Amino acid sequence: MRADLHMHSTASDGVLAPDQLMHRAAAAGVELIALTDHDCIDGLESARAAALAAGMGWVSGVELSAQWQSRTLHILGYGFDPQDGDFQQALSEVRTGRWRRAEQIADKLAQKNMPGALAGAIEQQKLAGAEEHSPPARPHFADWLVAAGHVPDRAAAFQKWLGAGKLGDIRQHWPTLEAVVGQIRSAGGIAVIAHPWQYGFSRSQLRKLLRAFAEAGGRGIEVVNGKQPVEQVAYLGKLSRELGFLVSCGSDFHNPDSPWMALGQMTALPPECSPLWQDEAFNAAPGRCG
Repeated sequence: MRADLHMHSTASDGVLAPDQLMHRAAAAGVELIALTDHDCIDGLESARAAALAAGMGWVSGVELSAQWQSRTLHILGYGFDPQDGDFQQALSEVRTGRWRRAEQIADKLAQKNMPGALAGAIEQQKLAGAEEHSPPARPHFADWLVAAGHVPDRAAAFQKWLGAGKLGDIRQHWPTLEAVVGQIRSAGGIAVIAHPWQYGFSRSQLRKLLRAFAEAGGRGIEVVNGKQPVEQVAYLGKLSRELGFLVSCGSDFHNPDSPWMALGQMTALPPECSPLWQDEAFNAAPGRCG
């Protein structure tokens, strides 16, 4: 089965509307899909309708920010009930924090003689077709920096101002790993740790993280993220078997201009692993259909 269970729309920091994203994925041959916007499920209803109309299998999805040992992680939630009241409240609290972070980024840029960043980022977000009530993310600030003539392109914006360790890299107090996994499970979903190779952990640290994730109730590892190197995929697949995790894969699509994140085009899963979509609990989850 060609599954793509990690992608982003204009509901967070992607450039395609949820329904457009589903049409593009169907044309790419995707058979099972999840929209996983950052700390946001606003696009799920539109995406679900478009995915089912296109004949794809659907599972509700989200990519939640979490904190573990002072590091920011991303946890993918699948199959949860989007109408769960407690889950919606938790997302609302994170959204408030994201607005606070956006304001802090704008303040930092203003201190460097770049005023108007928040309004500019919101305008860039609107131009991209995003929901007006969604907090702007760093890519929207990057686009404003380009439009305002402060940097030549988005890559330079991150390299100089917004990337890890830079002025705009605001440390937000995300919920703990245990809390995020608990929120997903309480809403009937399954928790999967996103792109574990991207956190810069040593192999011993990564094992420690995965054991903590399992103890918290996490069920899976995103073994494949986009066109990830085969050797990384093989190692993560080995860890999944050793630690008893299911495996998942996703393009991490944000925009059509990135060949690394092409919809439905990912490094192959190791054949000896246990895919998420073959799991009985995953297929019986409230947010799974089609």
